[in-house]
Amino acid sequence: MIQTAAAANLTLVQHPLVQHKLTLMRRKEKSTAEFRALLSEISLLLGYEAMKDLRTELQEIETPLTKTMQPVLAGKKLCFVSILRAGDGLLGAMLDLVPSARVGHVGMYRDEKTLTPVEYLVKLPQDLAQRRVITLDPMLATGNSAIAAIDRVKQAGASKISFVCLLAAPEGVNNLTSAHPDVPIITAAIDDGLNDNGFIVPGLGDAGDRLFGTK
Repeated sequence: MIQTAAAANLTLVQHPLVQHKLTLMRRKEKSTAEFRALLSEISLLLGYEAMKDLRTELQEIETPLTKTMQPVLAGKKLCFVSILRAGDGLLGAMLDLVPSARVGHVGMYRDEKTLTPVEYLVKLPQDLAQRRVITLDPMLATGNSAIAAIDRVKQAGASKISFVCLLAAPEGVNNLTSAHPDVPIITAAIDDGLNDNGFIVPGLGDAGDRLFGTK
């Protein structure tokens, strides 16, 4: 069950196209190419939701007919932080939306015995304190990797951070909100929970393996 504080921090994207494409992704017979394409398509829709409150300012431009004041994004551009390796499945679509965004990476793999994250890479832009950061990972299971990655992002100076994922378990939502109550979560679905191995059920399997064809 999702706790009250976590529910207030959560945006569930229930657009029919998102839900339809997610159902297609869950099917075990989907090929790597189909899975990858569907994830990219859903990522675009999640990105629109995650960035709907970006600040704009008016700028004078000239159309073929006249000069006019029109809105453009204001301030420093975004930074997308991909939690490797599966986070890169969302990254491409996000960059399609905001090609000028900076990109950071936090590499984590899960110790299968303890379910705790093991860090192997951190590469972040130096000016994160001046940027809005969107962290990316398809799955929010236990929440341990997301928490550790956001710890790193905050240590680098970021203060305005959100987390975008494809699927979440109640345990992950609760844990992430408890550790980082200032980080909004945007997801396409909240599943039933975790199995004994820490995988989301019903889920869609290991997103990284399905994305890269490594299983």
